[in-house]
Amino acid sequence: MKKLKLTPLRVAIHVIGIFPLARLLYKFFTNDLTINPIQYLEQQTGLAAVTILVLSLATTPMRILFNWRQPTKHRRALGLYAFFYAFVHVTIFVALDYGFNLDLLLEATFEKRYTLVGSIAFILLLALAATSFNWWMRKLGKNWKRLHKAVYLIAPLVIIHFAWSLKGDIFKLQGDVIQPLIYGIIVILLLVVRIPPVKKFFTNRNKRSARA
Repeated sequence: MKKLKLTPLRVAIHVIGIFPLARLLYKFFTNDLTINPIQYLEQQTGLAAVTILVLSLATTPMRILFNWRQPTKHRRALGLYAFFYAFVHVTIFVALDYGFNLDLLLEATFEKRYTLVGSIAFILLLALAATSFNWWMRKLGKNWKRLHKAVYLIAPLVIIHFAWSLKGDIFKLQGDVIQPLIYGIIVILLLVVRIPPVKKFFTNRNKRSARA
């Protein structure tokens, strides 16, 4: 078995992944989950999911912009942490908020736009998490990369879900949208870096800097 090398970056990645859960557990055991604990847990697990998802999306731009390759080695770990918090977020919504009532869940999904968008994003994220292992990489071949490019759709959907869940409209800049707007701008910039001409520009710049 290949021994994992413990590096400061690897430790930092796992601290980032574990910290939101540890914080919520601490608040639970100290009875500090606010007067509406279910809503608080939903919001905090959702925020953790979107934050870590954005961090996983940032690993490739780190390589393109700064030729820093190490973060890409931890992209899978970040993606799985993001899925974990998304799973907990959805579980709280389904189990605690709606008590596994299928009729109410279907009604909420199709009547509340943020729930519908969030459901689509979660299903896509579930597909990526389920196929994130080496066996699936070998099994799917080139289709694995095609499938995992769905993250470029998941990230914007999650931002829209985030904004709409706060009763804001990110497209009209109305309501409580400052936080999701900041996340949205970051996601747009991270996706722009991946556009072939932009990627080529920074790659060539890094090569010239290396030769200088």
